[in-house]
Amino acid sequence: MFKIGLRDTKAHFRRFIMSIIAIALGVAFVVGSFCFREMLNDQVAQMMGSNSDADVYVRGATEQKKENGGSVTSYNSTYNEISTDVIADIEKVDGVVSADATHQLSNVVLLDRNGDAMTTVGAPTLVIGVDTDDPWRSVHFVSGGYAKSDDQIALLEDTANKAGLRTGDTATVVIDGEAHKMKVSGVFTSPSTQLGAILILARPSFVEHTLQQEGEDTSSVQFIGVYGDKTTPLDEAAQQQLADRINKELPKSADAHAVTGDSVRDDATKSIQDQLGFIQPLILIFAAIALFVGAFIIANTFTMIVRESMRGYALLRSVGASPTQVFASVLIQAVILGLVGSGIGVLLGWGLLELIAKGMTSSGMPLSGSPAPSATDVVIGLIVGVVVTIAGATLPAKTAATAPPIQAMNETVNPEKPVKARGWIGIAMVVIGAAWWTLCYLDADKRVDWAWLKDMGSGWTLGLGAAFIIIGAIVCAPAFVTPSAHVLGWIPTKLFPVTGKLATRNIGRAKRRTANTAAALFVGVAIVSCLGVVASSMKTSVSNLVDNNVNADYVAMTASMTQPISAKAVDAIENTKGVGASSAVYMLPTVTATNAKKDVMTAAIKTDLLTKIAPIESQEGDAAQAIERGEAAIGRTVADDEHWTIGDTVDLESKNTSVDEEATKQASEAYQQQIEKQATALQTEAQRLAAAGDVAGAQAKAKEAENVVKQAQNVDPKQFVKMKTETKKAQITIGAIIDDSLYSDSIFISLPTAETLTDKDMMMVTQMYLQAKPGADVKQLGEDLKKTVKPFYTVSVLTRDEFKSSMSSMINSMLAIIYALLALSIVIAIFGIVNTLALNVSERTKEIGLLRAIGTSNGQVRGMLAIEAVILSVFGTIVGIIVGVAAGVVIRAAYESQGLTTLAIPWDQLVLFLVVAILVGLVASISPARRALKQPVLNAVASE
Repeated sequence: MFKIGLRDTKAHFRRFIMSIIAIALGVAFVVGSFCFREMLNDQVAQMMGSNSDADVYVRGATEQKKENGGSVTSYNSTYNEISTDVIADIEKVDGVVSADATHQLSNVVLLDRNGDAMTTVGAPTLVIGVDTDDPWRSVHFVSGGYAKSDDQIALLEDTANKAGLRTGDTATVVIDGEAHKMKVSGVFTSPSTQLGAILILARPSFVEHTLQQEGEDTSSVQFIGVYGDKTTPLDEAAQQQLADRINKELPKSADAHAVTGDSVRDDATKSIQDQLGFIQPLILIFAAIALFVGAFIIANTFTMIVRESMRGYALLRSVGASPTQVFASVLIQAVILGLVGSGIGVLLGWGLLELIAKGMTSSGMPLSGSPAPSATDVVIGLIVGVVVTIAGATLPAKTAATAPPIQAMNETVNPEKPVKARGWIGIAMVVIGAAWWTLCYLDADKRVDWAWLKDMGSGWTLGLGAAFIIIGAIVCAPAFVTPSAHVLGWIPTKLFPVTGKLATRNIGRAKRRTANTAAALFVGVAIVSCLGVVASSMKTSVSNLVDNNVNADYVAMTASMTQPISAKAVDAIENTKGVGASSAVYMLPTVTATNAKKDVMTAAIKTDLLTKIAPIESQEGDAAQAIERGEAAIGRTVADDEHWTIGDTVDLESKNTSVDEEATKQASEAYQQQIEKQATALQTEAQRLAAAGDVAGAQAKAKEAENVVKQAQNVDPKQFVKMKTETKKAQITIGAIIDDSLYSDSIFISLPTAETLTDKDMMMVTQMYLQAKPGADVKQLGEDLKKTVKPFYTVSVLTRDEFKSSMSSMINSMLAIIYALLALSIVIAIFGIVNTLALNVSERTKEIGLLRAIGTSNGQVRGMLAIEAVILSVFGTIVGIIVGVAAGVVIRAAYESQGLTTLAIPWDQLVLFLVVAILVGLVASISPARRALKQPVLNAVASE
């Protein structure tokens, strides 16, 4: 039977091509997903190995607990912070070459040689505090060296190349909105690519001082890195020995503990890899779709092969072959098919990963992780391909093994099982899913107020609804094939009476097969349509928000959302000639509402925003007057979530970190006193030695005293800076509740009220809205504003249309993903339709031969099969569009409070999907039609 299986595989190999392609696509995505995950894991491991390269790390000794009582990994800030004062104790330990707490700045933008802000695709821009005294061991300088003063920086080679900067050039770095001219002291490389991150090295004192100005407490940190050697990493045993020695010397009051660098790197690597784990399921969705269709294509292929070989299987049965042996002969073909398709898929997945790696490198995110599949990936790919192939071939193999020999000799085709019961089951599932979506819609629309529904959240109701509807639609689809064929075939029947009627009748002959083939296109189109509705609604909502709610002539914003507009820039913009009403939105990151159950954003605004820039249309109370009175105005979503009403109070609290001037002064004076005491002691000793006649000794001591004084004069005074944390609280009465979606999810207070809680330097301005004075030249104002912000480099002034365009750019990226999904669906659907039509043609060989014998032209046969393919393709597309649009409508309603205020259905896209579906059907019909017409008429008529 094994030889028979091999012989049949060779004989039918051409018919296996479609199945091989389907399996290869599915396996390619499966292997690709694992390889991509491993490539990212490898990248992260390399980055952590070079970026966190200390031999030992000292961290807090007291583990913090989650609210539910469980502990989490040490990398995720789950141990107490430790004082940097302990560094002095660590440096005294035998074997310690250096110990430091590395600080970094993230609110940074580097300008290139032309003065343009450098941006990245998701990667951060970081200024890291390291120098010769506190080095980074993995750094290798290709030119120059570390910064030697606060007005110098060193650049990563990739960063320097992109910026067009070299050692000795003057670079501009914008930090917290302030531009700093800094000399490039050197260009360096690291063992790992940094995924396109812009890395800048500066003096630790500069970084710490800047953080202190931002209100960060630099006197306590999560980790202190310790090197046992400045050039060569210690092995694991040496790391542990050094950590043990440090632990013996650490004072108990420090509440600190030393661990090996390898353990911290392992924790960090695992944590980041877990965070990136969401990428693999996204790729596996493509694999699931491809394998889902592949299983149907394989089943159709083997059904065709079994049908054509039924007489041969009957002969085998009649000469003594058992049903098991016949079953095995078919499965042998499936295994061979699965191995071939899987092998191609592994290579294809590897090739795709190589292309992705090159694409990411060219787009500014270089990867150094290996995209090559591991032995495990190859095995998984082969197993998946073979299992899916066997699953698809099992039913046809069973048919071949169990058909009575007499029936098989006559090649009698068993009638298709009834689909009525299956239709009712599927409809029931769709109704259940629709009920979940309805509950989600009603909850979002505030028409029901059920606690259990709110506790579930919109995510669960959306997900349950989608699962029931998609599975239900696939289950009940066969019952709707015939009615849908009559409806969709109405126009072709009117245009082409003969071929149209034949095609409409034929499409309902194999209802399950037709529905299964359409299912793949249905799933893909449903996903694409849903995302299309959401994306279109987002764009329209943003556009309507700006057009209907924002009366600003211009909007000022920065190149990066994390980069604030500096206070100087805000003042300069507001003082520009021709500016009338203006409103900067001051985000208050240090202010929290302690009596709120959820995290609520607090912002300080001017009443111009509420009355002139973006006037409120619907509110309870008067928000502008409430702000003027020092009260709070809250969004309707906040009010509903927290069950707050007008007259209630919001407990606001701000923890403000600032320089402790008194403590800093005392630390500096204590150091000076220590130096004076040391110098006095040395001078006294010098005098004693001189009196004793030891002139050389006296001179040496005098020189030593002089060096102590000089060293003290060169000490950076920033090292004496002490920070203090002050908590300020205020109870603010709620004076108004705003219904407009623009204000729905925040707490708004006045600027004077905000200044009682936090310093103005701690407020973040990311956008400013500006109106021209009555009678002012709006165009001229725009030109003047651009001149005003030019010295601030990263601040841009946009018109209303430019502002809308910038807000829509991210949505356009999402649309690109939509079309990628659509392309995948189309490719897979073509294979499925081709295979289904090929099977239909095979089953109707004699029928088609008779049609040709009585005068049906080749064009009519082609037209009949083309209409069948188009009906099948349009059927799957229409069901997908209906489900996808319904899902988009519900999602839009569920997230209305998040800014999706306007429903917009992209009719042009949906029509395009239908046009593409027709083209897909036409293209898919070409090969089966050629096959149908290739066989001579007499042979076709005599085939049965």
